[in-house]
Amino acid sequence: MEGNLSERAFEIGFKYEREYGYCSQCTYAAVKEVLGIGSDDVFKAAYGLAGGSASMGTGNCGAYSGGILAICSKYGRERFTDEKSEIAGELCRKLHSKFIEEYGSCICHDIQKKIFGRSFNFLDPEDVEEFGKAGGHVDKCTSVVGKAAKWVTEILLSEE
Repeated sequence: MEGNLSERAFEIGFKYEREYGYCSQCTYAAVKEVLGIGSDDVFKAAYGLAGGSASMGTGNCGAYSGGILAICSKYGRERFTDEKSEIAGELCRKLHSKFIEEYGSCICHDIQKKIFGRSFNFLDPEDVEEFGKAGGHVDKCTSVVGKAAKWVTEILLSEE
């Protein structure tokens, strides 16, 4: 069952990134859909985390950030409690390890350099066009989102 759900998360994440973009939302939505966790408010909040935060590329990969949001939607700390969620931290570190193993980084521009051979400025229309021509929403970032959704699903299922 776990394999089916994680593969389904990959497919949904890949499809959402191909059709709608905004990697953080696509990763979060795929995990939410497959596992039934989280909320539409968190999906909405994930918007600004796409493209390395505010489409700047210099922050965490949006797929990574969306995955962290999904993990913490289930295991995160409640509002201003003294209780910290050691489980959330441990599971987030597992996702971090997956990104390091696969891409050598969690930073958007670093991952772009790994999969495209260069990074893109999403605020420059010419670079956005080049990103598209290079397969950004065909097989590159779509695969990053799919893998992130799959990894998060596997991580969450392994905790249950």
